[in-house]
Amino acid sequence: MKKPSSKKQQPSILERKHFPDLLAALVQKGYQLIGPTVRAGAVVYEQLSSVDNLPIGIKDEQNGGSYRLKKTKEPTLFGYVVGPHSWKKFLHPSKLLLWRARRKNSGFLIEKEEHSSTKLACIGVRPCELHAITIQDKIFLNGSFVDASYRERRKKIFLLAVNCTRPGGTCFCTSMNTGPKATANYDLAMTEILEKDRHYFLVEVGTPAGAEILDAVPHSRAAAEESAVAERKLAKAARTMGRKLNTRGVKELLYKNYEHPHWEKVAARCLTCTNCTMVCPTCFCSTVEDVTDLSGDVAERWRKWDSCYTMDFSYIHGGSVRTTGAARYRQWLVHKLATWQDQFGTSGCVGCGRCITWCPVGIDLTQEVEVIRGESKKK
Repeated sequence: MKKPSSKKQQPSILERKHFPDLLAALVQKGYQLIGPTVRAGAVVYEQLSSVDNLPIGIKDEQNGGSYRLKKTKEPTLFGYVVGPHSWKKFLHPSKLLLWRARRKNSGFLIEKEEHSSTKLACIGVRPCELHAITIQDKIFLNGSFVDASYRERRKKIFLLAVNCTRPGGTCFCTSMNTGPKATANYDLAMTEILEKDRHYFLVEVGTPAGAEILDAVPHSRAAAEESAVAERKLAKAARTMGRKLNTRGVKELLYKNYEHPHWEKVAARCLTCTNCTMVCPTCFCSTVEDVTDLSGDVAERWRKWDSCYTMDFSYIHGGSVRTTGAARYRQWLVHKLATWQDQFGTSGCVGCGRCITWCPVGIDLTQEVEVIRGESKKK
């Protein structure tokens, strides 16, 4: 991981016409560009070859169980909010070979996982996603055990953040203190500003690596009014969040209501499909699978994403610990908002709203918490 800049620098201005130069500077430094693009009706994170791959003029409309893209007349590069992908797919991949064993004479030769040497430049990382990466850093890098695969990937990542000037219908980052403005853990952070006769980015430097990239492209010092325009847009975004979550005493609230009847009501709608955990930028549950080829000469051990919603995840000798949908939903929500704090010293939720948007039946954790809070007050 790169160290943050020790001195706060004055914001700079990057004109839209020079944005391709910024991407070129990253490529020149050996980075592979990863960023948002449109595939199958959604904004996803994939490899980019040029600025034209970005979702230019695209915005998204999100609500509980609903996601649609719309083409607009405004040629913004980052007019969308977030899609089904999160950056954990590059840092904590969904499928990872841990080791391979090949038969050799009377024994086996063990081949350990080979870490990728590719440097990735993540383009368009939202502030809530920066916080999600910070949370996973705590888990995989700063805990009792270090995940070697995550460590190798993390130290080769360049984070180009983009502040949110338009929140989505399911966003509640202000409730979680994770947005809409990036405050830390980025190399460069940008606010996109599109006016009638001008399209530009207000750029803030977060690390020496970010400063080096910015110095390689044409830019100018931001004027006070240009900075003020960006601040007004961010302030408006903070006021117009699609959702809100009252986090006051939420850990104690959930602990006191472990047997609340509302869990059964949620379970009556929940499909235990695992969508919420797959799209969540912080969920990291995994399982290990051992496989072999038909000859028996090669065996492999793979780590794969799993979910606390599956019956097998909590299976021990004698059966599953959480046999009902109510128990599995309760496990996920209580862990995300309460027990995560005890384990890692932070909430497991960053307010991105993905779990609400991509739930097929539109279950909304912000509403479920409020129901429990309201009914608890009546007792």
